[in-house]
Amino acid sequence: MPEYLISFNDEWVREHTEDEIAVKGDASRAVVREMREQGVLIFSNGGLDADTAIFSVVAEDGKPVFTDGPFVETKEHLGGFCAIDVPDDETARYWAGRLAVVLDWPQEVHRFRGPGMARDDESGKA
Repeated sequence: MPEYLISFNDEWVREHTEDEIAVKGDASRAVVREMREQGVLIFSNGGLDADTAIFSVVAEDGKPVFTDGPFVETKEHLGGFCAIDVPDDETARYWAGRLAVVLDWPQEVHRFRGPGMARDDESGKA
C-alpha cells in the first residue's frame, strides 16, 4: 500500500490563544486515535515549529556542515504531520479532510511508495 504524509505548515495558521490550541489539540488527537484504532497510523507529531529545529545541515566540499537551529533562510516550518498507510488516495483524502475540519487549518498530502510496492519505471515513481 502507498503511504501518505498529511501535514500543515505553521505559517498557514493564524496565531491562536492557548485555549484555542487546547481545543484543537483535543480534537486532532481524537482523529489520530481513530487512525490508530483503524490501523492506518504510522506516526504523527504536532506542535512543530522553528523552536523545535535543533540543527540544520548542508553539504560543503563533500562534507556535512551543521548549524544549530533552523536553516537561516527558512521562512516556513512544518507545524505537524501524520504519516498513514492506506490503500488509496480517496482514503488519504478522508483522513486529511477530517484533520482539516477539526483543526480548521489547511493540510497538504504527499503520496509515497509504500514498502514492497514495485516501481513502475526507472525514475522510481510508484
